Amino acid sequence: MSTKHKHTYSTADDGDCCGQTTRVYTDAGAKSLLKGAGGNGKHDHAGHSDDDGHDHSNVEGGMVKLFSPAILSFILLMSAIALDNWIAQDWFTGWLRTLWYIVAYIPVGFPVIKDALVSVGKGEVFSEFFLMGIATIGAFAIGEYPEGVAVMLFYAVGEVFQTLAVSRAKSNIKALLDQRPDEVTVLVDGQPRIIKAETAQIGTVIQLKPGEKLGLDGELLSEKASFNTAALTGESKPDSKAKGEAVLAGMINLNTVSLVRVTAAYTDSKLSKILELVQNATTQKAPTELFIRKFAKVYTPIVVFLAIGICLLPYFFVQDYSFSEWLYRALVFLVISCPCALVISIPLGYFGGIGAASRNGILFKGSNFLDALANIQHVVMDKTGTMTEGVFSVQDVNFKPEFDKEEILKMVNALESNSTHPVATAIHQHVGAVDNTLEMGNVEEIAGHGLRALVKGKELLVGNFKLLDRFQVKYDVDPASIVYTTIAVAYEGKFVGYITIADRIKADAKYTIEQLHKLQVKATMLSGDKSTVVRYVAEQLGIDQAYGDLLPEDKVNRLKEIKARNMTVAFVGDGVNDAPVVALSDVGIAMGGLGSDATIETADVVIQDDKPSKIPLAIQIGKQTKRVVWQNITLAFVVKGIVLILGAGGLATMWEAVFADVGVSLIAILNAIRIQKMKF
Repeated sequence: MSTKHKHTYSTADDGDCCGQTTRVYTDAGAKSLLKGAGGNGKHDHAGHSDDDGHDHSNVEGGMVKLFSPAILSFILLMSAIALDNWIAQDWFTGWLRTLWYIVAYIPVGFPVIKDALVSVGKGEVFSEFFLMGIATIGAFAIGEYPEGVAVMLFYAVGEVFQTLAVSRAKSNIKALLDQRPDEVTVLVDGQPRIIKAETAQIGTVIQLKPGEKLGLDGELLSEKASFNTAALTGESKPDSKAKGEAVLAGMINLNTVSLVRVTAAYTDSKLSKILELVQNATTQKAPTELFIRKFAKVYTPIVVFLAIGICLLPYFFVQDYSFSEWLYRALVFLVISCPCALVISIPLGYFGGIGAASRNGILFKGSNFLDALANIQHVVMDKTGTMTEGVFSVQDVNFKPEFDKEEILKMVNALESNSTHPVATAIHQHVGAVDNTLEMGNVEEIAGHGLRALVKGKELLVGNFKLLDRFQVKYDVDPASIVYTTIAVAYEGKFVGYITIADRIKADAKYTIEQLHKLQVKATMLSGDKSTVVRYVAEQLGIDQAYGDLLPEDKVNRLKEIKARNMTVAFVGDGVNDAPVVALSDVGIAMGGLGSDATIETADVVIQDDKPSKIPLAIQIGKQTKRVVWQNITLAFVVKGIVLILGAGGLATMWEAVFADVGVSLIAILNAIRIQKMKF
């Protein structure tokens, strides 16, 4: 089964340098390289790629072609320097020497000069290409041929490394997620047939062999199957599915031949939405990134005019003024001034952060949320489905003896069948099949309270005790004395009794709170569940504050109180029921990325495997990304500042200028790439 990936990334739109897009080599070698680095190699029938999914022959061939202009220029430059300094001869002089250096300059200098002219034609004069062009041509004009070639050579090498780094960062994200096969095997009249995945209709039955990746979302028809869900959750631990359960595109079938009925179109699959989310993540820029880009557009023309001043103004103040000497200082100043180290390494740092998060099953909708999460001081979380598994089971049924227990349970089960709440599921599992013969009408769901209906012409109330208070039904129990989640029942205006339901705390919930506290982050739980249950869970986990019996508007008010303390707040929930709180928080984190399409669309950060331990992990990735970005900013400003002063004073040569520009850029790029290699 061929699995050529459909999504492609452009490497020319990120790393806006000096107001321009970074030059990306467009020769055949670059295309070949980017094709290989983009994970666009062919996979085997099982959907597995060779090693890391890259076509290494393409990468190696592309690398040679990408570096070939620089290699040619380097050979010519070194031979010229050898003839100038180390090899005794008398013919390497005059026009021949000049021509030799010009030929050495052309492979690396011509593309830059061309891009400078294109930029000027668009009215964008102060580009990095313009800076490097006038600096190196000026060096030739005053006879500094070796330095002129060397500056452009090192600049060209730096550009190639920048291209490779950005491409790698994007392709790493793509390789982590774009796991869908182009073709799937479907059953037509019981016979297998291979078709394009994008043409498969809802209801089509897919035959999935061991080792194959599922191409579309669907429902498992086989009795049971085991899947590797790493593409979606970052976890390679097998996930067992039973008949009727949802299975998603990107999952790998591990053992037996399985049948899956398609439930969503190719473009509507969970993985498609995740891919779209990650691809769009780089368009949401962090404040630091936006500031640096604006800064570069103002900073660059200022530096150009300062360079002109360095060249010409000393004429009026220096007694033994030499134009060539001060022009050289101005050219050094220009080479140093290019802010590429900032505007390339910073976006690359955020790419690395987004990629590292994706590898761990955490999806950021933009680099701005990486920055925001790094500054989080308070995490507010829902209980059910976030810190607990959301899988309820009935613990006890406490009905008064004068009521027919079985009959009341049948009515409660029939009424709860109108709800999708986990509590309703627990009751259904306890009671069994719904009795559809019951006369039921006027079904009403009362937000934050429960359900009301007429059953056999008489009022049935099923919900919390606030529901009974609302309809003035008297009861003889103290709700606060019951630890478990309680479902109160009233029939014909009389209190029938209550059902207790318990939810299991997630295995990594306590570890989550411990890690948040290590990060100096406070934790608060807000829940619509009864206060006794919420307090019990909070005590078990070590949560700082917990509030129960909250309606949606109560959660909003509580969050406002926390924000009023000038705290940066993240809210963790399902992203749908708690939409008002998510909107109010600084960062909305959605648990249940595999459960709800709306979650992916509404949250700022999506945790795909429902593990709360990914919350502190996401904060750590945000903090590390921010740390690396600021390391790069500090490095670039300090080194450039020092060399700019030395250059203006005539104490720095073009070689120091090369280090301040290309050298710092490469160091910053390597530092940014480090995020992708980190283990969190």
